[in-house]
Amino acid sequence: ISATPDAVAAHFGLAMVPEVEPRWNLAPTQSAPIIRSSSHGLRSLDMLQWGLVPHWSKDPSIGNRMINARAETAAEKPSYRVPLRKRRCLVPSNGFYEWKREGDRKQPYCIRAVEGSDHEGLFALAGLWESWRGGDQPLETFTILTTTPNNIVAPIHDRMPVIIQPKDYNLWLDPFNEDVQSLASVLGPAPDALLRAYPVSRHVNRPANDDASCIDPV
Repeated sequence: ISATPDAVAAHFGLAMVPEVEPRWNLAPTQSAPIIRSSSHGLRSLDMLQWGLVPHWSKDPSIGNRMINARAETAAEKPSYRVPLRKRRCLVPSNGFYEWKREGDRKQPYCIRAVEGSDHEGLFALAGLWESWRGGDQPLETFTILTTTPNNIVAPIHDRMPVIIQPKDYNLWLDPFNEDVQSLASVLGPAPDALLRAYPVSRHVNRPANDDASCIDPV
């Protein structure tokens, strides 16, 4: 997420410009910005931990294994079916990484919006969030839904994050919409024309490396 706060506010229709720092290598278990909507329809940006901890879990470390959820089966899974109906969010993104196996190593790729996209190339990943109250303080976490890849991502990986189109933001964020069938209609692969992919250095393989060189093409 490298867009300016002004671009984030404009793209997602936020009433206030958020305080969001650029990140080039966000990793699971770290805090990341998400967008959600109140019952009054007001959108806000909040920082939640990446890796969903179900409200019924005894151990919050389960979130380390729940960074992604398959869109095709989320409505059936105990961890995701209630958040899918009641607690959906958008995860602002300027791109994501996938790794392609090439011989005995994996080559990282950066997948971003095509050149010239509006609002500094921002798009939104489909997320589900949850509040866990098993500790001294409530812990809010999220997961990212995945789907089958489009033709841009398929040569690299067999899954890709769901990208919600701007015209569907209201549908996805509506806290009163519990119609799983209508929600499923927006969970397919992103249009090929939206994205471009290119190889980057293995500098990105270490979460500690969080700088703009992570997205430099090689």
